[in-house]
Amino acid sequence: MLETSNLTYVRNPKRMGVIVPTRTEHERAETVGLRLKRLRLERGLSQRDLSSPGVSYAYISRIEAGARTPSVKALRMLARKLNISVEYLETGRDLRESEEREMRLGDAELAIRFADDSREAEQQLAELRDEALAAGDAVNAGRAEAARGFAAMRRGNHLDAAERIEQSLKIHRPPPHLRPDIYSALGEAYSALGAPDRAVRTFQECLTAVREAAPNDLTIKTRFGTLLSYALSDAGDHEQAAAVVREVAAELTAESSPYDRVRVYWASARSSGLEGRTLEALGYIRRAIALLEATDNTTQLARGHLLAAGIEVEEGHAEETRAHLDAAESLLGAAPESFDVGMVRTVRGQLAALEGNGDLTVRLAREALDALGDYHGGEQGAAVLTLGRGLALQRDDVGASDAYRRAVDLLVVHGRRHEAAKAALEWGTFLRECGREEEAGSVLQRAADLGLKADVEAARKA
Repeated sequence: MLETSNLTYVRNPKRMGVIVPTRTEHERAETVGLRLKRLRLERGLSQRDLSSPGVSYAYISRIEAGARTPSVKALRMLARKLNISVEYLETGRDLRESEEREMRLGDAELAIRFADDSREAEQQLAELRDEALAAGDAVNAGRAEAARGFAAMRRGNHLDAAERIEQSLKIHRPPPHLRPDIYSALGEAYSALGAPDRAVRTFQECLTAVREAAPNDLTIKTRFGTLLSYALSDAGDHEQAAAVVREVAAELTAESSPYDRVRVYWASARSSGLEGRTLEALGYIRRAIALLEATDNTTQLARGHLLAAGIEVEEGHAEETRAHLDAAESLLGAAPESFDVGMVRTVRGQLAALEGNGDLTVRLAREALDALGDYHGGEQGAAVLTLGRGLALQRDDVGASDAYRRAVDLLVVHGRRHEAAKAALEWGTFLRECGREEEAGSVLQRAADLGLKADVEAARKA
């Protein structure tokens, strides 16, 4: 650290020799007059030395005494003689300081996105947040805290992500159409934490704000509309989720971007799948995949293949499932996110169960649960259901029954009513095969109550 008079400078080792001025508490409390006097004395100049036509030494004396406020012309002339920016003379905040902070913030944001270990970048972001707050730079302070939230999301810690993003919005609240990534991440964190009602509220507010502030920005409206549909589905309101998708789809035009259409197809597929219309869902996701193949968004394309694989395996199509899984894993690369790992392991486990390999099913289901951690309750439900199938194949009747019970509960809580009904039907059928008729009866009734009355009647007659 270098000291020069009353200015403090910090040398950033990450930038070759760049020296960034920061302000002391005294400087932040300075008036324009006191700052002018300090800078003049630091440079060994008299008031007469600073004077020029239109800015007399008497005028400078009155400014320093606080008796006059300098004009714009005077500020410019004085700043030029002192070799500083007009902004620093007037406010104590050097524009170069703000620009340098923003450059370091950009570096840290890139590190969050691409580095294998983001801990150093997160520490830099925390320091940048504090530095920006001290300088009265709320925009970059909020941006730094939001980036810390994105880092937590990438680690799969959705509680930290939600708290950090909420804090960033308290510091600075940009409109949703300018920073949709912040609000999207916040809503997705709420959903992963099992609070879809908060996600619904977040996306409803965003969609309303976008319609008012950017009514012609169809891409942003499509983004928040489809996210709202997902959240409504997670909350169990499938009718309203479908209505939102129809409303968004009605606004698409021939000039709409492929990504807008993908979002609508994706939301339609999700809504159809959750209501048990699997062939309809598969049709939508195939259209989404076709569009994504023309883009460079490999992660979303991979997730499209994963969604298709999940539908195909439930339909009993082993080869189609395997093809989609292989494509997804290839697209996800060597360092996929934990959520994607969990989804791949779950569907691989379902495929193993379809092929009758209980040991492999159990191992893959447990790997899926490890990857998902304490978040993504709906996906956890699917993984636990896969575990139940594997334990049933191993003839672990007690373990399988317990896994089925947990799967049904998780799927119900997280709005996946049709999947929960199918899991309950599968569980009840398993109990009957084990000779546990009384337990099977109550479980099958639960499946009927969840919407599979005809299927339950057929199972009872079998």
